[in-house]
Amino acid sequence: MQLVLYTSSFCTPCARAREVLAEAERLVPKARVVERDVAIENAQAADDGIRLTPTVLVLDETGKEVFRATGVPTLNQVLRAAAKAL
Repeated sequence: MQLVLYTSSFCTPCARAREVLAEAERLVPKARVVERDVAIENAQAADDGIRLTPTVLVLDETGKEVFRATGVPTLNQVLRAAAKAL
């Protein structure tokens, strides 16, 4: 399962989203955080429909999106999404 965080260099809330995902990764052994900068990976961001940062995607083992949050998600939101992805 992947916890994908789309960020940008000027995004202050991205730091908080990064902390939430790090805690979720610590609590869910199968979770792996992948951070993507929209300026560097703009084609992938466009393919994923990213319009704002931070945006968090939770992908199951097959790569299917089971959760999306624009802004900083709560830890509980990410953990519930992770449970769906398992």
